[in-house]
Amino acid sequence: MHIAYIVVTVLAAVAAAVAAAIDVVRPQWLLDNMQNYGIPAQMLGLLGVIKAIGALGLLVGLAIPPIGLAAAIGLVLYFLGAVVTIVRARMYSDIAYPLPWLMLAAGSLGLFVAT
Repeated sequence: MHIAYIVVTVLAAVAAAVAAAIDVVRPQWLLDNMQNYGIPAQMLGLLGVIKAIGALGLLVGLAIPPIGLAAAIGLVLYFLGAVVTIVRARMYSDIAYPLPWLMLAAGSLGLFVAT
């Protein structure tokens, strides 16, 4: 079980870091999505920082478990918020976008609790 926790946590950290990098690059499709969701483009920097801190926290948490737990909880809440934001914007076709990130963060959290 411990190996599964490490693998899923590293994958979740990499995924969150990639999502943070996308926020930094600000491709046009992301800017369009943010506008459709009613989120100002100026928020992308903060959202990227939150994801980057979550990614770092997951990795640090492999050595310091309370930090990993906090990071996993934070990322689960973050990506649940992304799902809620998409639903509130009635952009149902976009609902699948945050789900892989949410599932990885939830998997890390679940495996942490299980180990």
